[in-house]
Amino acid sequence: MIILGIILAIVGVVISVPVLLYVGIALVVIGAVLEIMGSMGHAVAGRRHYY
Repeated sequence: MIILGIILAIVGVVISVPVLLYVGIALVVIGAVLEIMGSMGHAVAGRRHYY
């Protein structure tokens, strides 16, 4: 999810589409939060790790 967010953010900047940039940033933030919670041992929605 983090990698997809980074790719979308870069594509949004390169082709000047702000929607892709905002979606990419949102995916990076959500992916980072899930990664941190998973690494701390908290199960999120029944899953311990998000790959």
